[in-house]
Amino acid sequence: MSDFSLNPLVLIGIGSNFAFSGLFYHLYQNKKQEVDELKKIPCFRPDQHLVKALKASRHNRLHYAAVEGVVQADAEPLASRFVPRCFGVIQKINLQEFWKYWNSVSNSWDIKTVNKTEKNNFVPFSLVSHGSYIPDVFVKFQDPLEFSSFILETIHHEIRCVEERLGEMEGLSGEKPVALEEVEELLRVGSTVTGFGEVVLEGDQVIRLQPPKDGRKYFLTPTDHRGFISQHEGVASLWKTLSAVTGITGTAILAGLVYSFFEKKDDRSKKV
Repeated sequence: MSDFSLNPLVLIGIGSNFAFSGLFYHLYQNKKQEVDELKKIPCFRPDQHLVKALKASRHNRLHYAAVEGVVQADAEPLASRFVPRCFGVIQKINLQEFWKYWNSVSNSWDIKTVNKTEKNNFVPFSLVSHGSYIPDVFVKFQDPLEFSSFILETIHHEIRCVEERLGEMEGLSGEKPVALEEVEELLRVGSTVTGFGEVVLEGDQVIRLQPPKDGRKYFLTPTDHRGFISQHEGVASLWKTLSAVTGITGTAILAGLVYSFFEKKDDRSKKV
């Protein structure tokens, strides 16, 4: 027990646990504040309720709001390059080759990435209300590249090995292609998303979601509004749990150290 009380690793462990507990609690407070701010943002769907709210607002606009709806292409949708009968409105295709080359220093074959290409395509699209076969209210997005962030669904990811006979063609240069990686991401037609930004009424039924003039984030998340809030609440809950666990661990180690100190002191008094 005396070794425990004097072990510097124990003291480091106590200090580290309390330090991490404080850090995690700080992260929890920041995330909780972010969640509270997100909950204050009004959320609408592309329906007559949103139209009435816009007509009742000044200049027919909401300076910052969330709109949840189903993706609908305003033009010919983009067809997936790799997945049959799969269509979307935002498409990202990444291709890169892996080559092996002879490293004369280590006398071994090493791998390098070459010919990396990224192709982005999009078409104008709108959000419509869930379950509306003939929608009468549209929330339009003209240029998705204006989004500060958006997450696409990975619908294809494959690494294909290059046939050996193709590699032999590059034998004289000491480099050989060995694999090709293909990744395709897509925002599918019919998927549920939530957009955040300034909402403006154009005409009687056409609405546009655009970058806010006050500098707040203009972004798209591939989930409904409730799911988006739940994701952030989950992160806050994680930081809170980690703060509690590290705090309790530090307290338990400290209590054990104090107990061992007084137990040793009591043993000495009994011997006297």
